[in-house]
Amino acid sequence: MSSRAVVFFFFALLSFSGICLRSASADNEEEDPGLVMNFYKDTCPQAEDVIREQVRLLYKRHKNTAFSWLRNIFHDCAVQSCDASLLLDSTRRSLSEKETDRSFGLRNFRYLDTIKEAVERECPGVVSCADILVLSARDGIVSLGGPHISLKTGRRDGRKSRAEILEEYLPDHNESMSVVLDRFAAIGIDTPGLVALLGAHSVGRTHCVKLVHRLYPEVDPVLNTDHVEHMLHKCPDAIPDPKAVQYVRNDRGTPMKLDNNYYRNILDNKGLLIVDHQLATDKRTKPYVKKMAKSQDYFFKEFARAITILSENNPLTGTKGEIRKQCSVANKHH
Repeated sequence: MSSRAVVFFFFALLSFSGICLRSASADNEEEDPGLVMNFYKDTCPQAEDVIREQVRLLYKRHKNTAFSWLRNIFHDCAVQSCDASLLLDSTRRSLSEKETDRSFGLRNFRYLDTIKEAVERECPGVVSCADILVLSARDGIVSLGGPHISLKTGRRDGRKSRAEILEEYLPDHNESMSVVLDRFAAIGIDTPGLVALLGAHSVGRTHCVKLVHRLYPEVDPVLNTDHVEHMLHKCPDAIPDPKAVQYVRNDRGTPMKLDNNYYRNILDNKGLLIVDHQLATDKRTKPYVKKMAKSQDYFFKEFARAITILSENNPLTGTKGEIRKQCSVANKHH
């Protein structure tokens, strides 16, 4: 074969390889579209309606479920991947994320199973627990009077708990504002987004275990004195029983409503947690707190943006992960 023929053959081979690579790449893109709007439109078109209806029915019977759905999206999606690892029960080999200190107070997981069962009746083995977790949060926000947020779907479920690394991702309520800002920045949520996400503290309640250090042995002097009286009434013990129903509502004015009243409260030194106080006083966050205290529209806009970013944090898509049969247990692989 002449040298000219060899060169021609070599370039032809390269060209053919390039076509094959592009073809394989295109096939992979077809197999894994990533997160998209209405991912289940062909495989389970009624999925989102079923989830929405279940969230509505559960909220009607158990108002606190909506708080749980809102907490779930933060506790799951902020920890490395939005893959429903939070929902996995403990096994002989691994501790559940649900049983860690950072997850104290999380509950109503059995009702998430109720939603999963309803979806499975319609479309067995199609809709992931990760998508159910995210969509239940979206619909729970609406139940609480918050904005409707259009969220993409197509997540798949992880197979392992991340309990051992959870504290690297979820900031504690006593962390410095610098740590809190850094943790959120790592997943793409900026300062106004963080301030808006913490507006979720406008609903639900805080167990006395998490706030007695601000009351005993001495009352934190920065607390609003009028509010201290109420806090002491609700938390009369310096060492409360973690299993006792002892708590303070996060917002006494509109405790069941997601609104910007939270920001007015923390500017008035009525925040229950250290992070609430820091949010209202730190020079990096205070301007946004004041802006959200004045404008609920601005709060909702930033809240929707932050929830969207959180919901899209490093999901498993395509052929990664699995579709769990039960949200609390990884599928058995033979």
